[in-house]
Amino acid sequence: MNEDVVRYSDSDLAEFKELILTKLAKSQEELNFYQEQIKNTGEGENNFNNLEDGSITLERENMNQVASRLLKHMQHLENALIRIENKTYGICRETGKLIPKERLRAVPHATLSIEAKAKQK
Repeated sequence: MNEDVVRYSDSDLAEFKELILTKLAKSQEELNFYQEQIKNTGEGENNFNNLEDGSITLERENMNQVASRLLKHMQHLENALIRIENKTYGICRETGKLIPKERLRAVPHATLSIEAKAKQK
C-alpha cells in the first residue's frame, strides 16, 4: 500500500515551529530597532538645518516602509504558526501537495509550492 504523505510529521512541524519562532524573534528585534530610529529621528529634527529637512523626511519614510514590511513578514510567520498548530503547515494551498522541506526552510511562511507559484506568474 503506497499512500502519499498528506502532511508533515509532528517532529517535522516542531522543527519548522522552532525555525519560525527564531525568525519571528529576529524580526521583532529589527522592528524594535527601526521603531527606535524613527522615534529618535523625530526627536532630533530640531538639531538640523532646514536644508536637511527633506532628507530627514525621506529617511523617516524609508524606515517606516521597512518597519511596515517587517510587520507584514511577522504576520505571515504568525499565520504559519497557526497552520502548524492546525497541522496544515506545508501543504500547498493550490495543489494540496506537500511543499518541499527545502522550500519551507528557505521561506518558512510559504503557502505555495514552486510549481503553483510558477503558475501564478
